[in-house]
Amino acid sequence: MKLIETKNAPNAVGPYSQGVLKGNTLYVSGQIPFDPKTASCVTGGIRTQTNQSLLNILAIIDAAGFDKTDIVKCGVFMQDLSMFDDMNKVYSEFFGSHKPARFAVEVSRLPKDVLIEIDAIAVKEKTE
Repeated sequence: MKLIETKNAPNAVGPYSQGVLKGNTLYVSGQIPFDPKTASCVTGGIRTQTNQSLLNILAIIDAAGFDKTDIVKCGVFMQDLSMFDDMNKVYSEFFGSHKPARFAVEVSRLPKDVLIEIDAIAVKEKTE
């Protein structure tokens, strides 16, 4: 097991790693919309926060030597599912034609009272 850490994503705020690589699978911890440069939540609504959460995931994916197209599944935790369409638009633009499996649920509260948190699992094809 290899721990993945990068300064291009927010520091973990608890006893966990930004990412864990086991074999050819990368598990990315839930990313909230914190700007790693300011260590604070980005201003704006669900679209801005969704984009930042996805950028944080991408930074961790990159640090592990993976590509966005290696992502096979995401979990989306939202404070209010009435914002789903706006989240989905940003998510769709981010992934383009790549469509990982996904779930989205409404939760009563998220860390730092953000609107969204997204996690990811990526798998790198084995090269022989």
